[in-house]
Amino acid sequence: MSARRAGVPVRSDLAERSGYHSPQVDVEVRLNTNESPFAPPDSWRAELAEEIGRIEFNRYPDRDATALRRTVGASHGVGADQVFCANGSNEVLQSLFLAYGGPGRRVALFEPTYALHRHIAEVTNTDVVHGWRQRDFRLDLDEVEAVLAESEPVITFLCSPNNPTGGAEPAEVVRRVLDLAPGLVVVDEAYGQFAPTSALDLRAERVEGSERLVVIRTFSKTWSMAACRLGYLVAEADVVQACTMVALPYHLDAVTQAAGRLALRHQDEMHRRVAVVVEERGRLTAGLADLPVEAWPSDANFILFRPTRRDASQVWQDLLSQSVLVRDCTTWPGVEGCLRVTVGTPEENTRFLDALRRALEPA
Repeated sequence: MSARRAGVPVRSDLAERSGYHSPQVDVEVRLNTNESPFAPPDSWRAELAEEIGRIEFNRYPDRDATALRRTVGASHGVGADQVFCANGSNEVLQSLFLAYGGPGRRVALFEPTYALHRHIAEVTNTDVVHGWRQRDFRLDLDEVEAVLAESEPVITFLCSPNNPTGGAEPAEVVRRVLDLAPGLVVVDEAYGQFAPTSALDLRAERVEGSERLVVIRTFSKTWSMAACRLGYLVAEADVVQACTMVALPYHLDAVTQAAGRLALRHQDEMHRRVAVVVEERGRLTAGLADLPVEAWPSDANFILFRPTRRDASQVWQDLLSQSVLVRDCTTWPGVEGCLRVTVGTPEENTRFLDALRRALEPA
């Protein structure tokens, strides 16, 4: 029987769009998606295997992820009512857009920044207004003030550390944005554990406007759990309730809930891994300083850099030919001609620096 096409067009506003994708290529050194270079602790694996043995797979999971939310909340000194968990921080973002965005509503962001903020806004028919960061990728607060005053967005997005540029927003900058923003201020801290400060501290201090402050975190990076897809936000209870209202029933499976809850027993191991990554980030920074590239300071587990003597796309291809994969950002608005490298294991970082040195040699 021949295949038949449905013949039903997708929404007209989606017809020309493409999804958000990271290349998945079979290479020896994969440094393009900002994952942890380390596997989870063996003790966590053993605990999870034991927990899985007790799961009643014929039953739906806890719809409200109560035990997980309680455990996450305790790690930040808040109650379960201030925590919303979902399938990765991206579903957390989607839930915020479904709850607060939509036709006739605006969100603000400051480019260059995490592309999925704009992508999910467009998918949910939410208008996007944007400003530009300064040449060094720091926020221009005059630009922020002008954008917010003109557009009055329901959500203002900050990414700290910012992806793909790597810098974290100082506490005084987040405070100022809170002063200026009329709606929610969402600080996406997917890489927050690598940075010296966190917007969670402002919530804990109950600074003025902190009731409108939402902080997003993920288990994908420092917790070595990218395969589990678990993220969460910390916010006031009404924000949690709004996200819960738009989430699909039983959206977070029992295995993922158990994995996240058990991971929080291993905070010391997580802190040790962060320390190794930060040390290796320093080594990569020093290595890049000796090469013909422009690199920007990073508070994350990646570094953005731009080759100065060779075409970046060709450098990316030369790295790939040496079985080293980094992120090609050469066509991204605001970071044209740039590449981004994830901090890997010491061995992977050495392999990258050696390969980059060869790739930068004149043809």
